[in-house]
Amino acid sequence: MAATEDSVLTALRTIEDPDLHRDIVSLGFVKNLEIDGGRVSFTIELTTPACPVKDRLRDQALSAVGALDGVEHVDVQMTASVRSVGATGPMALEGIRNVVAVGAGKGGVGKTTAAVNLAVALAESGSRVGLIDGDIYGPNVPLMLGIQARLGTDGKKIVPVEKYGLRIVSVGFLTPDDSPVIWRGPMLHSIIQQFFRDVRWGELDYLVVDLPPGTGDVALSLSQTVAVSGAVLVTTPQNVSLADTRRAVAMYRKLNVPPVGVVENMSHFVCPSCGTESDIFGKGAAERFAEQMDLRFLGRVPLYQPVRVAGDRGVPIIVAEPDSPAARAFRSVAEQTAAQISIASYQPRTIPLTPA
Repeated sequence: MAATEDSVLTALRTIEDPDLHRDIVSLGFVKNLEIDGGRVSFTIELTTPACPVKDRLRDQALSAVGALDGVEHVDVQMTASVRSVGATGPMALEGIRNVVAVGAGKGGVGKTTAAVNLAVALAESGSRVGLIDGDIYGPNVPLMLGIQARLGTDGKKIVPVEKYGLRIVSVGFLTPDDSPVIWRGPMLHSIIQQFFRDVRWGELDYLVVDLPPGTGDVALSLSQTVAVSGAVLVTTPQNVSLADTRRAVAMYRKLNVPPVGVVENMSHFVCPSCGTESDIFGKGAAERFAEQMDLRFLGRVPLYQPVRVAGDRGVPIIVAEPDSPAARAFRSVAEQTAAQISIASYQPRTIPLTPA
């Protein structure tokens, strides 16, 4: 007996997205179902190219449909269409589906390194990604990406610099390398608005924003300018970092910027010669912190010397050593971040037109 559309969809209803806790048929993931005798083909359209369970869902679909009577061959195509978390109206950005802030309660925790590698990992997954260097007083994104450039214009808008699949803007492209940025609050607010409104971003799935450490003006300006899908908080295992991270979480929540989760950077030392791991700053502190704050723990990134070397050379570790422990960790953080944003896209959210 040949398979029918109903029998195929019934089989696929047994497959559940582990994050959304619904089957892939009711979620609308199954597209373009075709049956030709014993051959069945369909597409599974996920909510992000960086889906951490993409391979598992494909294998489950192949197995479920392949077990049906009369099915001789199953062809599954995996695609993605990123959903937006945000608002319509004056807080929305045309063509940009999600704004993702990367912040930290204090400096020196590797926030910019995390932001750069997160953005590159999302781009490598097939997502369309932009990167704003919002750390106005310490614009290090150009250094970490090996870019020496000046922003251009198409006559109407600023044209971002492109590298590693990213579209990038930074104050570092506007000032000489050794010039200090000495701006008051209104100037900070103006440049943040320009970076969002006056740049030709085009269509983006994720616009990653590297924020200054602490709880200052730039985060406030961000919340007043655009609807932010969420904030990734970067910390180290020490209590002094986690105490400041707690304040940062409180700030984002007060500004109606939902924290996506916590990344523990410099989590443990990995010996570059033998691969041995040492928990020189302790173990498990950030994960316990995330649980206490009701946040997702996005992963641990090791203290690995080539990360620093790669950043100084302008080649992110995810490009320089794609199979290294640190690169794999950043890739996992990107997948977990994308997954949390996808989950949030299915939850109703009200954003005030005039944030606090």
